[in-house]
Amino acid sequence: MIALHTGIAIVAIILLIIKVKVDPIIALILGCLYLGLASGIGFAETVDAITAGFGDIMTKIGLLIGFGVLMGALLHSMGAFKVMVEALVRVVPPNRLPYALTLALSTIAPSIYVDVQVVLAAPVARSSSKFLGKNGLAWLAGALGTGIFCGYVFVVPGLSAISIAGLLQVPLGTYLLFGIVIGPVTAVITTWLFRRMLNRGWWNAAKDEEESNAEDIEQAEESVAPEKRPSLALCLAPIVVPLIMIATGAFCQLAGIENAFINFLGDANVALFIGLLGAYVMARRYVGLERSTQAFTEGLQTTGEILLVTGVGGSLGAVIKATGLAKLLGGLFSVDAGAPVILSLLLAWFIAALLHLAIGSVSVAAITAAGIIAPIAGQLPIAPVALGLAIASGSLFALQVNSNFFWMFKSLLGLSTQGSLKTMTTVTSIASLVSLPLVMVASLVAR
Repeated sequence: MIALHTGIAIVAIILLIIKVKVDPIIALILGCLYLGLASGIGFAETVDAITAGFGDIMTKIGLLIGFGVLMGALLHSMGAFKVMVEALVRVVPPNRLPYALTLALSTIAPSIYVDVQVVLAAPVARSSSKFLGKNGLAWLAGALGTGIFCGYVFVVPGLSAISIAGLLQVPLGTYLLFGIVIGPVTAVITTWLFRRMLNRGWWNAAKDEEESNAEDIEQAEESVAPEKRPSLALCLAPIVVPLIMIATGAFCQLAGIENAFINFLGDANVALFIGLLGAYVMARRYVGLERSTQAFTEGLQTTGEILLVTGVGGSLGAVIKATGLAKLLGGLFSVDAGAPVILSLLLAWFIAALLHLAIGSVSVAAITAAGIIAPIAGQLPIAPVALGLAIASGSLFALQVNSNFFWMFKSLLGLSTQGSLKTMTTVTSIASLVSLPLVMVASLVAR
């Protein structure tokens, strides 16, 4: 019954938002209350899970969202993203922009947490969408989501990739050897397939995009004269410096080099604050105090909206966890030593996909699935790295409304809830299905 009530809650939330036009915050809270009470958690425990889930998400990513959005608002105020986009278009042909974006995110950026990636990459994708013509925003949004999560689950040092490898006792080098191929290949193929869907009428800009965000950006970018905009190097500095700081900390940790100073500099909150500080100083220099203050105020308004809906998304995940669904799944599945390789891979994929649909977190689904399968991995006639890659593939499946990332993605890209389902949910589903046969091929050579 727990699985049934979870499914009802998720479907109800989607229908309330899309069909009844209920605000996402109200729909998510209603879903939390239904699931908690229907599954027997209890009144007090349901409320506790809602508040604890909200607090946990804010503790982890609240400052990241705030710093990132404020930095983006300041960069927009001085036309920085227009400078970046113009430089990108000069180097990469417009019809190759989505492929360049998804490749970069799936290979270079996995050391950066996914929430930070979307905060930093969304303004660039949004600003460059006009160069792709019709459905440009949809294509770039799909490429962005695909690249971020293919890197996250397949490419070391992505958090999910490291977690899966650790739980299944797979050497990171071995996991990386397979993941660095499967991740980017999946991202590119998914981006290409998604483009074919868009060409066949998948997208309706009037219903799938929210024009207000795009209009605000356009006005902010165009109102700064070209000669008063900062150079490309300065525009990139507030974004690149935090990425370097975070990546350096991650690689030092992997290499076993740890001390308080390196941990401090590699902390995502510190890194993004440095980026925000740099953007603020630049904005004061290029557009003056009054305009900088105005951009900061507008950024604070946007931040509040994103934080609230993101936090409530975390509440739903906490209520689902409190139902004990993961423990139930662990008791439902068992595999004996005679199971064939393909069945083992499909089972690992299915458990991870089902957990992701229920819990809403790619990393939690991957970690939980790996924990369920790890005790029986030694009994299976298959390399642990192949099982890990199958879990990674399944954990990608159908990121949707019970994920706090979904709501960040929606707000930062300027999409409606329906548009987010038609991009983020669609491309993660495609990527999950595309990567599965690649994992099966890898299992033939894995040892």
